[in-house]
Amino acid sequence: MFMRYGSNAILRQWGASVARPAAKTISCRAISASCKANNSITQPIYLTQKRAASTSSAYKGAEFLNRFTDEHAHKLVDVSKVLVIGSGGLSIGQAGEFDYSGSQAIKALKEANKKSILVNPNIATNQTSHALADEVYFLPVTAEYVEYIIARERPDGILLTFGGQTGLNVGIELDQMGVFKKYGVKVLGTPIQTLLTSEDRELFANALKEIDIPIAESIAVETVDAALKAAAQIGYPVISRSAFALGGLGSGFANNESELRNLASQSLSLSPQILIEKSLKGWKEVEYEVVRDRVGNCITVCNMENFDPLGIHTGESIVVAPSQTLSDEEYHMLRSAAIKIIRHLGVVGECNVQYALNPQSLEYRVIEVNARLSRSSALASKATGYPLAYTAAKIGLGYTLPELPNPVTKTTTANFEPSLDYVVTKIPRWDLGKFQQVSRKIGSSMKSVGEVMAIGRTFEESFQKALREVDPQFVGFQGAEFENLDDALSDPTDRRWLAVGEAILNKGYSVDKVHELTKIDKWFLYKLQNIAQAQHEMEDLGSLDKLNEETIRYAKQLGFSDCQIATAVKSDELSVRSKRKSYGIIPLVKKIDTLAAEFPADTNYLYMTYNATTNDIKFDEHGTIVLGSGDYRIGSSVEFDWCAVSTVRALRAAGKKTIMVNYNPETVSTDFDEVDRLYFEELSFERVMDIYELEAAEGIVVSVGGQLPQNIALPLQQQHANVLGTSPVDIDKAEDRQKFSSILGSIGLDQPAWKELTSVEDARKFADEVKYPVLVRPSYVLSGAAMAVIESEAELSAKLESASKVSSDHPVVISKFILGANEIDVDAVAANGKVIVHAISEHVENAGIHSGDATLVLPPQHLDDTILARLKEIADKVAAAWKITGPFNMQIIKEDNPDTGVPDLKVIECNIRASRSFPFVSKVLGCNFIDVVVKALLGQPLQPIDLMAQKRDYVATKVPQFSWTRLAGADPFLGVEMSSTGELACFGKDLVEAYWTSMQATMKFRVPVPPEGVLFGGDINAEYLGIVAKTIEPLGYKFYASSQEVADYLKQHTNTAVEVINFPKDSKKAVREIFGKYNIECVFNLAKQRAKSMDDTDYIMRRNAIDFGKTLFTEPKTSILFAKCLAEKLPAKLANLQKKELIIPPEVRRWSEFLGGKPV
Repeated sequence: MFMRYGSNAILRQWGASVARPAAKTISCRAISASCKANNSITQPIYLTQKRAASTSSAYKGAEFLNRFTDEHAHKLVDVSKVLVIGSGGLSIGQAGEFDYSGSQAIKALKEANKKSILVNPNIATNQTSHALADEVYFLPVTAEYVEYIIARERPDGILLTFGGQTGLNVGIELDQMGVFKKYGVKVLGTPIQTLLTSEDRELFANALKEIDIPIAESIAVETVDAALKAAAQIGYPVISRSAFALGGLGSGFANNESELRNLASQSLSLSPQILIEKSLKGWKEVEYEVVRDRVGNCITVCNMENFDPLGIHTGESIVVAPSQTLSDEEYHMLRSAAIKIIRHLGVVGECNVQYALNPQSLEYRVIEVNARLSRSSALASKATGYPLAYTAAKIGLGYTLPELPNPVTKTTTANFEPSLDYVVTKIPRWDLGKFQQVSRKIGSSMKSVGEVMAIGRTFEESFQKALREVDPQFVGFQGAEFENLDDALSDPTDRRWLAVGEAILNKGYSVDKVHELTKIDKWFLYKLQNIAQAQHEMEDLGSLDKLNEETIRYAKQLGFSDCQIATAVKSDELSVRSKRKSYGIIPLVKKIDTLAAEFPADTNYLYMTYNATTNDIKFDEHGTIVLGSGDYRIGSSVEFDWCAVSTVRALRAAGKKTIMVNYNPETVSTDFDEVDRLYFEELSFERVMDIYELEAAEGIVVSVGGQLPQNIALPLQQQHANVLGTSPVDIDKAEDRQKFSSILGSIGLDQPAWKELTSVEDARKFADEVKYPVLVRPSYVLSGAAMAVIESEAELSAKLESASKVSSDHPVVISKFILGANEIDVDAVAANGKVIVHAISEHVENAGIHSGDATLVLPPQHLDDTILARLKEIADKVAAAWKITGPFNMQIIKEDNPDTGVPDLKVIECNIRASRSFPFVSKVLGCNFIDVVVKALLGQPLQPIDLMAQKRDYVATKVPQFSWTRLAGADPFLGVEMSSTGELACFGKDLVEAYWTSMQATMKFRVPVPPEGVLFGGDINAEYLGIVAKTIEPLGYKFYASSQEVADYLKQHTNTAVEVINFPKDSKKAVREIFGKYNIECVFNLAKQRAKSMDDTDYIMRRNAIDFGKTLFTEPKTSILFAKCLAEKLPAKLANLQKKELIIPPEVRRWSEFLGGKPV
């Protein structure tokens, strides 16, 4: 065991008793941080102090610091009210990790008795709760709106580093505007100048040169010509990196002048400065998470190594912690450099340092430093149990590291460096298959929408667990078919690990050959070869009967699942499970132990492994298991984490012990202070059943984590698990489209005409009967996966094939697609088949846009009391028919019926689980639906409340957050497949005010200002474009059209001159010059359907508006609504900005002011 100067050695000087338990039986290659004691604190300030006589097990650090009177004494920053800047809607590169970090920061403020004011329009987050923040503003995270809040609330402190790049950029802008100085606001934690230095590429390069830290040869530029000149000077290949950007946005590799010209054109439209630097593609990429307090105490909390070589953004790469292939010399060289950097830059709090390391020598380069909480920070926190965000917030308030206790041991100081006896693997989650024309290549800019983290005691175990966590369709390490395997290995895509699996498992490639093609370190490849050899040995045995205890145990130690073993020996999962248990082979539960057994771990943070001999806990609590949502992906995001966290909080409030199962490091639900026991584990039938049996759990909640828990509900019940709430048998009747439709018919509820598909020929006959368009949808899906609107007979075959791939075990249903109808969402909670609470939200967009991409309005503004009553009646019938206890959500279409004059209401979908809109309706109506769910699950008495009958003097709109900028080539056209990565919501006195504020809250949204140019294009056979043009005509914009036909159309609706622009189809540079020449800042492209090819003029218009950062609207109803917003709101906004005094607009109100209290 090693001593750490910052923790254990000091404790012994103070006389605290230090028990040394036996070392763990099995351990993996552990991080060697602990052998280097210097740099833990700046000077030996404790050596002159008297030793304490106490032998108490409680942490003594803070008590001893009371003796000091110099800078090391307990001395907090003098603030009482702190503004916390949130990150806004989830997007690629900036996701749920900032809900986790912001929530931790607010907890730290609350502990220190500081009042917290939070600004964050992401209504789905946990942090936007009065249980955490004292006050919440659902407003845009922009310098303009944050100044309004500062002027209104007068905080004396502000935290900028917990809101991602958005929060950091806003803070820098506010400082440059003089806002902090004007209002006397202290920036807590890392100073603004340090943030500027770390973000401005030229300042950063100069700062590191001052301390002789090597960086890649680079030149900062602000124009395309300067970029080309810099590249010529440095020599190709080069990488372009954007300043003030997140997740590598706007970065990329260029091998020649032509590639760099296109890349720099796009990058400079998104960022004011880019750095051209020499490419180090193929080097190792290594990260260190470093913490520094105000007096210079520094520790490295976690070091991580990318499985993929440099050239793939760390957010796109498989990451392993602690590093497995670094020598001791390499590890300490980079550790020392990280501490040197953080001290020189003056970081106060947490910092991430990324390196490129030459695999052939000790040569290294610093890639970048993030002087804020990041995705890597969240991963490091969950990998080590060290609460980086909480600690950074405490440091920002003035605490020093020795004052703070280590949360894992509860007895030692936070001034320690974790030492791990396990291996953590992070793998990204991509959803690129949802987008047409998008490139699947991965590189220096992020495209992944989420990530998973797995813990094991061998790399093989950890890696295979992580692969299954990414998607249930993966059984573990496996291969897939590729047209050209060598290309798939050397030119990485989101399927690269499958290519490695194919090469090693199925094609017999040697480790040397795979390494040559991928530059992945051979150590990792040899470990993967171990998995392949074990699989081949089981396949050679050929049957379950031939599997002996030793073979099964070895396979489980390598991370094989029961299902994976069953596939290898041509058996089934339950048979393998039965045989495994007959040998007494069950997983063991271990605590996260970041002291490698040097001190006893005292934590409820758990994982399961087959590489151990004893359990670390007693199974005597018999808690209630709550299944989390797993990795964030399109269709399942932070809203389900809010549901899961709200569930465990309500269960604990009811006196129940709670067990959370989840594997997403970005979440609040995987904070171990939220639950009694946290299992960082797979959400598979096998693993959940293992936990249920070991814990002898009271029950399992499957209805709050989205679709993943729902999919295993029936198998869990069939194995006699107590699934709380609605019976999985009844859930299945809603998930299976044929059963669902049959029951709707039996209870007299209308639905679009439908038929189960058994062949393409049947589909043709049905489509001919009901007339095109028709909708194809599979069972058991989330976010509309493989749903498709089919316009003609020619499209049927390909679409049906796609649908069957998504859900091959379940039937596929085809239904009549209704054009021009209104869509309505109903969220509800029932108990024993009776609705207790419900919410009715209307969509702004017509039916045909996925509900996750739609704009929701609550309370609804265009539904009369008769319609509301009919909708409630439908909810009552559904709750009774499915015997629902717990949450459910329905989508209903309202279609005009000219024959009766009364609109038809047709049910198109019902999910018997919490939906993505549960946080929205709970926070808008002031009633936590999940609290009601928990009462229903526990069988507590409940009285129905009609929330929709209460009149409100406000409206809220929930709008989608898209990440089109990240998805090169993707057509930003909306349809039945979900495309958005997040959501936001704002309040207002009416629909226009709420939508006006909500749109400004979307990332990088810019309100076009007259006389800037507005470009029109799309369908001229509908009235929508004309209505938009006529509405904004008085404002003084210049109008442009994509064709003479569009111009002629517009002239019928407006008197404004319309100039025609002919778009070049093969030159990005030329398109950019056109946008610049005509000063086009807003595009309305209302095409009737998605482009069939990439040379379609409407596609070029839409895609380039995204690529060059222009405001884009592609849907008719939201275009008209935004045009109304411009007409009603823009003149006053521009007038107020001209005034010397600050005029605070009416939408700037606390959430509690809208609700009239703090019920949620």
